[in-house]
Amino acid sequence: MAQTLRFDEAAARRLQGVYMTPDVVVQRERTLAALALRPGEQVIDIGTGPGYLAASIARAVGVNGKVVGVDLSESMLQVARATCAAFAWTEFQEADAGQLPGVAGAFDVAVSTQVYEYVRDVDAALAEMHRVLRRGGRVVIVDTDWKSIVWATSDDELTSKLLKAWDEHLVDPHLPRTLPERLRRAGLDVDSISVIPILNTAYDQSVYSFGLSQLIAEFVTGRQGVTESEAASWLEDLKMRHGDGRSFFSLNRYLLAAHKP
Repeated sequence: MAQTLRFDEAAARRLQGVYMTPDVVVQRERTLAALALRPGEQVIDIGTGPGYLAASIARAVGVNGKVVGVDLSESMLQVARATCAAFAWTEFQEADAGQLPGVAGAFDVAVSTQVYEYVRDVDAALAEMHRVLRRGGRVVIVDTDWKSIVWATSDDELTSKLLKAWDEHLVDPHLPRTLPERLRRAGLDVDSISVIPILNTAYDQSVYSFGLSQLIAEFVTGRQGVTESEAASWLEDLKMRHGDGRSFFSLNRYLLAAHKP
């Protein structure tokens, strides 16, 4: 498989803007509601990214709680530390989802958003999540099925070509379909499955699809025969459709809540 998306310093800066769009803010609120956090709980945030979710978790568990954020990207960890600088009960470590910090049963809650689709051995990573959870510990996982994209463009063939190349940015673009079974195999009981839809009828910096399109255009250029001019033409078309009031984008993310019996 071709190299997946790298979350370096430049990507971290771009993702900060995407994570602050109302679409992702709603996703964060849905995730927090599903976590049902209580003061004093110990939480691990797997793939913490820029730390916005970790900051919200820190507020919920309070000074008697603890939040450990892990990520493979040092650039992301630097952003997360800055985001959570006001919360002394947060800490951030470079770690793989398959080798989490903490002894067995160390955490009350584990959360992971938009991470496992990038993990090569998801079953091993879920087993590791199971290990660090106490009995009765809660899990919330959010991931995307990238087949769910509906994107109005003037050239469907070109859009399909770009999105096919975009699938290379992760390991499993359709992971939510198999996550319930994988969670059960890892020894976790699935409590609920719900969808978090993203719907944009505009195309500007305030919406998720704008930042996503920039990431896609940059990533796919030179992959599967996509040229720089094709990527630029695709972006220009999205811009023109916004000007004409013809923007339409939809994508489904899936939230799975589970617990360790």
